[in-house]
Amino acid sequence: MGHHEKLLFQILRGLSDANIDFDDLRSLLIYLGFEMRIKGSHHAFRMAGVQEKINLQRDGAKAKPYQVRQVRHIIQKHQLARDI
Repeated sequence: MGHHEKLLFQILRGLSDANIDFDDLRSLLIYLGFEMRIKGSHHAFRMAGVQEKINLQRDGAKAKPYQVRQVRHIIQKHQLARDI
């Protein structure tokens, strides 16, 4: 199991939302096919076929827990983890 797969499993389990590294989450979204745009401290992600936009900001080296929950919801709703 590769790094992205382990991170995806950790996010989908939902037991450690406060311990997800920001750079790892950003990398996972790009790996899943999202396009990233940066404006200031905001990292915005969009993907064809996905209505929701994902907006991430750093909380130190970690991603904000509520943003990890949003990412989990979008991954589950659009079944983005089935190919991994």
